[in-house]
Amino acid sequence: MDQKVMVVSVLEWGAATPRNKETLRGPAQRVIIHHTALANCKDQKDCMDQLVSIQRMHMKERAFDNIGYNFLVGGDGTVYEGRGWGVVGAHTKGNNHDSLGIAFMGNFNYDTPSKEAISSVRQLLESGVCEGFLHPQFVLFGHRDLGNTECPGQKLYAALPQLRRST
Repeated sequence: MDQKVMVVSVLEWGAATPRNKETLRGPAQRVIIHHTALANCKDQKDCMDQLVSIQRMHMKERAFDNIGYNFLVGGDGTVYEGRGWGVVGAHTKGNNHDSLGIAFMGNFNYDTPSKEAISSVRQLLESGVCEGFLHPQFVLFGHRDLGNTECPGQKLYAALPQLRRST
């Protein structure tokens, strides 16, 4: 798949400036899938408002340097830049220095991830491999595989095989 996914940049969604930024030492070896466990955002404006709120909470309440995830995806398939490529995230305690964290926006204990969101994340992963940010043999996990959590929700966790590489 040579199709490059369009990503809404941090400037476009109105992100605050990160306090610090640590670079990964090479291509990410693992991809860790999360959900925000919030309401599904209805449109781009709703999603961007939610992103600002998530970043504020991560920086103020959790004392992160930035929003914890590298990327987030709305139900319409729009991908939003969080920390972006090649940056150490704050999404999975003890597992951030060799991974990429992608959060589906919504609560997938109850909701099924949309075909659009699944397709966009597949394209994002392909793009990351093509651009050298993601190891071609990356391993994909749900957050619950690496921590004591329900994340990314039962219905998204069940959909993870759709994101795994077919080659």
